[in-house]
Amino acid sequence: MRVSARFLQAALRLGVALALMCGAGLASAGGIAQLRQFIDGARTAQGEFDQTVFAASGRKPQRASGSFVFARPGKFRWTYEKPYPQVLVSDGEKLWSWDRDLNQVTVKRLGDALGSTPAAILAGDGAIERNFELSEAGSGDGIEWVYAKPKLAESSFESMRMGFAGGTLKRMELKDHFGQTTLIEFRSLTAGARPDPAQFRFVPPPGADVIGN
Repeated sequence: MRVSARFLQAALRLGVALALMCGAGLASAGGIAQLRQFIDGARTAQGEFDQTVFAASGRKPQRASGSFVFARPGKFRWTYEKPYPQVLVSDGEKLWSWDRDLNQVTVKRLGDALGSTPAAILAGDGAIERNFELSEAGSGDGIEWVYAKPKLAESSFESMRMGFAGGTLKRMELKDHFGQTTLIEFRSLTAGARPDPAQFRFVPPPGADVIGN
């Protein structure tokens, strides 16, 4: 089954939040302290991910994997390699979503709505506690957890948990208002990467069906 639009939307929210990637000397700090230092210090990162979406109905989970790169503020490239090739690119002003098999491109402006989503961690001004209520969420299996709840009622998701270990974001869990849970596990994270600026520009391929502006 092709990845659903809601699955892609969740991926965007989580992919943009990759501003939290890597830090140093934080292994013994609590989750919130690590989160704040990552926001303040992480400007670029790249790595790989495994993503799973669990539906409230109990149907078979949707799984995907791929790679990412970001550069603050607001630029990222989130690439699905399996099960179907799809790409999400933000140039800081617009978000491009390309389904390679269908050769279909959807483009949207990032807009002010990012302030109430995890995207604010990357594309916003870094004032995470203006948009989220944060609390320590305990630890287990060597991971320190942070619970984040949006302050705006119209947010596109209900809550988020971020898990840190050894100064690195290891997992992110996002629950939406329909009971769906999206889990991302990060691999091969590298902070301080020097991404090619061309990765954050997108030109629709010849013949592509472009939706949006």
